[in-house]
Amino acid sequence: MSDAPETAPPHARPSGNNALLLLALGALGVVYGDIGTSPLYAFRESFHEGHGIPATAENIIGVLSLIFWSLIIIITIKYLVFVMRADNHGEGGILVLTTLIMPARDPRRGTGRWWLIMLGLFGTALLYGDGIITPAISVLSAVEGLGVATPLFEPFIIPITIAILVALFWFQRHGTERVGRIFGPVTLVWFVVLGSLGLWWITRQPDVLAAANPLHGLNFFRHNGWPGFLVLGSVFLVVTGGEALYADMGHFGRTPIRLAWFAVVLPALLLNYFGQGALLITNPAAIENPFYHMAPSWALYPVVALATFATVIASQALITGAFSLTRQAVQLGYLPRVVIDQTSPSAVGQIYIPTVNWLLLASCIALVLVARSSTRLAAAYGLAVTTTMVVTTLLLFVVARERWKWSLPVAVLFAAFFLVIDLGFWGANVMKIPAGGWFPLLVGVLVLTVMTTWKRGRQLLRQIMGKRAVRFSDFAAGFDSAGVVRVPGTAVYMYSDPECTPPALLHNLEHNKVIHEKVILLSIKVNEVPYVPAAERVEVHPLQNGFYRVVLCYGFMEDPDVPRDLALARERGLPLEPGEAT
Repeated sequence: MSDAPETAPPHARPSGNNALLLLALGALGVVYGDIGTSPLYAFRESFHEGHGIPATAENIIGVLSLIFWSLIIIITIKYLVFVMRADNHGEGGILVLTTLIMPARDPRRGTGRWWLIMLGLFGTALLYGDGIITPAISVLSAVEGLGVATPLFEPFIIPITIAILVALFWFQRHGTERVGRIFGPVTLVWFVVLGSLGLWWITRQPDVLAAANPLHGLNFFRHNGWPGFLVLGSVFLVVTGGEALYADMGHFGRTPIRLAWFAVVLPALLLNYFGQGALLITNPAAIENPFYHMAPSWALYPVVALATFATVIASQALITGAFSLTRQAVQLGYLPRVVIDQTSPSAVGQIYIPTVNWLLLASCIALVLVARSSTRLAAAYGLAVTTTMVVTTLLLFVVARERWKWSLPVAVLFAAFFLVIDLGFWGANVMKIPAGGWFPLLVGVLVLTVMTTWKRGRQLLRQIMGKRAVRFSDFAAGFDSAGVVRVPGTAVYMYSDPECTPPALLHNLEHNKVIHEKVILLSIKVNEVPYVPAAERVEVHPLQNGFYRVVLCYGFMEDPDVPRDLALARERGLPLEPGEAT
């Protein structure tokens, strides 16, 4: 919860003198893949004909000013300085942020804290909609560069996009560890190309640098009125990767992520956006696809290939994020258990969830077939992320008050400043609902319904079983070992409540009239922290008459491994021979 120590899990950190640079390079590929591909479509969509804003020099400078200050205020100040301080043992993400405000007991329905938690869960659910749209719009916008090169490719853009998406999702079952080493270097090359293309055009039209003055952004609103406000919905596309910074913090740590941003990502993005502005001032007709028009004709095909590779990497990060989010929700009891495959023996974050993978692929293909252009997808893009950002600000206010102990006036001013900006973007994106913005909202509502229904069902089932449960203290008091046949060996009975007697044990005793010499009452507990150290994994409590209570503790980022961790219990004094246990 502070900036002092880096607390990401040790598996995510290479050792050696170059550890910081290696982590920063890895962050380029995973953390910044999404925001790094926004130049493909964000500036173009700001002058979409539907806005009715002509690409005059004054308007171009105004939009550039909005882009510049959006990157500074939202990404640099809000996320990198403040939001990333709100970690749970080094892990980040809106679901993690929600756990930071959860009380020890589930709050009563309808209370203020209950509504806050529901907002956090809704923000989490919306990220699934983002995980569907991002691969579709990123890959499609990259492949559309072929149409800029020659009209001959126009009929093949959709099939090529679908083929790339199928290959991308098919590869998930092999895990990303094999190609992870090249993600960072390729993305570094991408950012170098972004900056180089932009710098080339800035030198030809240096007047665009005046956009760093925020007055140009204010004048843009003053001159264009309501249509100018609606442009914010497209400007927001430049910061849609903000949540990825926070969600992937546990894999790299704050310092490497910040280093990559200030040293590479921010300069490259600003140079490219300003370069696109310089191009449009010189040639307004290039608004059809300013990013690809920046490239010289001889470099167009290599840039299209590199952009396609970069979008695949960006999509990879969102898919992996959906897997991690699902595992967190399962462990916290908000989603039913699904098959989770560990694809790496060393990296805990490398997982594959077949159900989520194929649902995402089917949804992505359906979106591409329906929309058929990145411009139409852009109409659906942004609402989910900006809603999540509004929720993040609200939750961060509570964290600032309760965890950071900020005074009420300071916390209110802090939240109000960012809420004004977040709600401005949110309001502009709400206007996209009829044009496709309804899709991520629909996905969010469906996922939230599943999460809350499953959680509530588990609570009701626990209450019903709790009424029928026999506390072990009552069982032990009435247990007459003389009247029961004790057979050699060890029996392990699992039950969720460590204070109660497992029903399977009671049924066995009632019907078979026998019980093993050693009986282990095993419970698994998922703590509201990402990882539980091995030293705190096992709790062993000797009882009477050969009974032992064992509690295995896990974090919500971990998958339980009972056989492995029962072996750890032997070191805590548990007389267990795994080969003899039933």
